[in-house]
Amino acid sequence: MPGTRIAALGHHQPERVMTNDELANMVETSDAWIRQRTGIVTRRIAAETETVADLATVAAGKALAAAGLDPVDIDLVVLATCSARDRCPSNAAQVARALGIPSAVAYDLNNGCAGFCTALASASHSVSAGAARHALVIGAEKMSDVTDWTDRTTCVLLADGAGAAVVSAVPDTEQQGGPEGIGPVEWGSDPSRGDTVRLLDDWQPRFAQEGQAVFRWVTTELPALARRACERAGLTPGDLAGVVTHQANLRMIEALLRQLDLAEDVVIARDVVESGNTSAASVPLALAKLVERRELAPGAPVLLLSFGGGLSWAGQVVRCP
Repeated sequence: MPGTRIAALGHHQPERVMTNDELANMVETSDAWIRQRTGIVTRRIAAETETVADLATVAAGKALAAAGLDPVDIDLVVLATCSARDRCPSNAAQVARALGIPSAVAYDLNNGCAGFCTALASASHSVSAGAARHALVIGAEKMSDVTDWTDRTTCVLLADGAGAAVVSAVPDTEQQGGPEGIGPVEWGSDPSRGDTVRLLDDWQPRFAQEGQAVFRWVTTELPALARRACERAGLTPGDLAGVVTHQANLRMIEALLRQLDLAEDVVIARDVVESGNTSAASVPLALAKLVERRELAPGAPVLLLSFGGGLSWAGQVVRCP
């Protein structure tokens, strides 16, 4: 079975920037309090009329153009989201219609903040098995729709955005003696802890979490999962050129990565500082920015690691386009 790779990336964020000072006028908080506890300085908030599908379409269109493909080349569209209001038709189908993709399999995937890496693995498996030639994998969220703006413990975190990747098979000539572009996935869940991050009530959903419980889970259990994802790709953490985790909270990310034996020059995604927590969109959004700024070279091995509601996780080593 052929290997797979990320052929191209794209990202999109709403125009509106919300600062910490603006939040301080809404709830009892301050710029210093938010920075100290989360590392977040700004976040992007979508307009009332913007939907998850709208955000996803722009990011996916950029990825499609960067890959040099036509809409007819795409056989599969997978959109990871937990905040979309639309149930049917799926947001993936709306993206396919907007981009003129004629007859692709299109479905939404909800695995919370672990959604993009889960969707990436699912699409990679489909391409590798020959069920699709090229796939669009998107993480898109409008978390502002599910934010309780009176809860200072969560409203300071959440934001909106989208990131997308084109997944394609690796040509046989490129597979000779080289690692595949998307490594084996390390994924799973701990349903017994599912209530620690939740988004309940279909008609008026609000995001809630037990922050300290999540922090302990991430910092005690995720390092071993990150190492296993590297091992499955035939690498060690020290071999990585970059690490892009779910951008939940800068303090959490730093505490997690301190436990890995990373090289001194490894590139760490810290997009949470300017983008906030965009749930399933955070990993592709941060990765696309690093590649666009050329902070990661083509072919560089990067660990993607997402985690969140469920409690679920998914991670894999990929080669940068």
